[in-house]
Amino acid sequence: MKDKIKVIITNDQNVIKLPTGVRMLIRRCCNAVLVTEQFKGSAEISVTIVDDEQIHALNKQHRNIDRSTDVLSFPLGVDGVYDINNDTGAQMLGDIVISIEHAVKQSDLYGHSLDREIAFLTVHSMLHLLGYDHEPGGLELVRMREKEEAVLTQLGLVRSGSYYTMEE
Repeated sequence: MKDKIKVIITNDQNVIKLPTGVRMLIRRCCNAVLVTEQFKGSAEISVTIVDDEQIHALNKQHRNIDRSTDVLSFPLGVDGVYDINNDTGAQMLGDIVISIEHAVKQSDLYGHSLDREIAFLTVHSMLHLLGYDHEPGGLELVRMREKEEAVLTQLGLVRSGSYYTMEE
């Protein structure tokens, strides 16, 4: 049986209308990261689009940071071992939560398309679900940025400006 990638996308906000094609873009990003990282087996990822108020509440609840942010990752695996969906046999990688309001602001700030920003946030978060972490900075941060750009370039979403300043 061929490995399957299931990306469950939920739009839990009504502040900003999602552009046409965003759901397909998110699926393409998730798939591209898994292919690039040579992930083996079937996988499930949940992606939820929220507004700034919702992501603020999640950031405060889960990270004790009292402000909104652009994206949150909730990995379900540890050291490459994931929970298995008993119905499908797929490895459940975790949840990605994207603030569409933050994505719009950042696409304006960095001077690129909303698609490019949503793709960046999705790829960034997928790498977190696979165990990458930029928090320590240094080499880990550089390695993660290189992987993000490689995937985005592969998807035809080449970076046009300077590196991002991640709001942590």
